[in-house]
Amino acid sequence: MTGFGNEFASEDGRCPGSLPQGQNTPQKCPYGLFAEQLSGTAFTAPREENKRSWLYRIRPSVVHRPFQRIKSEHFTNDWTQNPPNPNQMRWEPFEMPKGRGDWVHGLRTVCGAGDPKSKSGIAIHIYTCNMPMENKAFYNADGDFLIVPQKESLVIKTEFGMMKVDPNEICVIQQGMRFSVDVEGPSRGYVLEVFGRHFQLPNLGPIGANGLANPRDFETPVALFEDLEVEYKIVSKFQGCLFEAKQDHSPFDVVAWHGNYVPFKYDLKKFMTINTVSFDHCDPSIFTVLTCPSEHPGTAVADFVIFPPRWSVAERTFRPPYYHRNCMSEFMGLIHGNYEAKEEGFKPGGATLHSIMTPHGPDAKCFEAASTAKLAPARVADNTMAFMFESSFSMAVTNWAEVVSQKLDESYYKCWKDIKKQFPRHEHNLGR
Repeated sequence: MTGFGNEFASEDGRCPGSLPQGQNTPQKCPYGLFAEQLSGTAFTAPREENKRSWLYRIRPSVVHRPFQRIKSEHFTNDWTQNPPNPNQMRWEPFEMPKGRGDWVHGLRTVCGAGDPKSKSGIAIHIYTCNMPMENKAFYNADGDFLIVPQKESLVIKTEFGMMKVDPNEICVIQQGMRFSVDVEGPSRGYVLEVFGRHFQLPNLGPIGANGLANPRDFETPVALFEDLEVEYKIVSKFQGCLFEAKQDHSPFDVVAWHGNYVPFKYDLKKFMTINTVSFDHCDPSIFTVLTCPSEHPGTAVADFVIFPPRWSVAERTFRPPYYHRNCMSEFMGLIHGNYEAKEEGFKPGGATLHSIMTPHGPDAKCFEAASTAKLAPARVADNTMAFMFESSFSMAVTNWAEVVSQKLDESYYKCWKDIKKQFPRHEHNLGR
């Protein structure tokens, strides 16, 4: 089943006719199922913005014992741990797990801002794991997760069905959706979390009807239920903290569903890149896959931007990213390959953070090479996929990311130290 932003419907083929026809809550659902609505927006949200799905399940999700708070040492929405630091930051590839741990156990927060209680903000995490979530499910009451696998695939079981998400693909698990993650080996990746809002396709404006990420290329799961009577742990992220409840059955007992509030995945290779065919370097916004808009038009809580393989044909132009100071925060990760502006030091599984108004741009080696290169049509970023989480929030870095991880590259600033003055000495220069 494919699509994005429309009404979907699915039923497990083992139970034909399990999806009620003509109404959402019949007096008695087929197969004795329970009807349950999952709402991602207020009931009274405008029709074009209203997000909800109906689930027809063996037991309603309310059947569980009380939640108890559990420890989450390095997974946090507490931004008071460290003093502010405006410096350019780069991290070496984050450590793979040393002991056995599942996806929830391996979540670590790098940076963020805002407050999930007020439904305003963002958090960026990394995960490392090497074992499945056995009889355990997770849901985020605070917002959406955009998950970017970097090393090894994730097999994600959701209430709506299964998704296998490979490196160079992404998935979005929206607020409140229960899911469990299995892995095929030691795994690593990135997570972008937005509080109280949802990701959507960016408007195309003058680009027109086609381009960037096309709606038909987003995939949703097909209903697949399990009727297991075993002890299950349900982990909830609520107001920035983790809680756990136990129940005596699997939460993945949805036999049929319909609606427009669903988990989905997307293959980054399907992105239709837009670029200049004359001169100048376009702003990175032309590479936006998904956006989470704020209340200010044109300003995002978060954008997910990629830098895929493409042709560069600009004339009379310095082609790599220009030197820049920005009113947005820019967090970059690398799935595989070599990023053109930082071919040394920025590695797959690592990251960079350039905070609001902190200058950044190509290193000295890249500047020299690009300034003298012959400007013929050239391929850029072959066998590479870098991405950026860009946000209007000024993000704080956690103590884990800055200190405990021991992956912060203290010498990052040196990549610019060999940039030389190009301006010729002149007798009329002021301040000589």
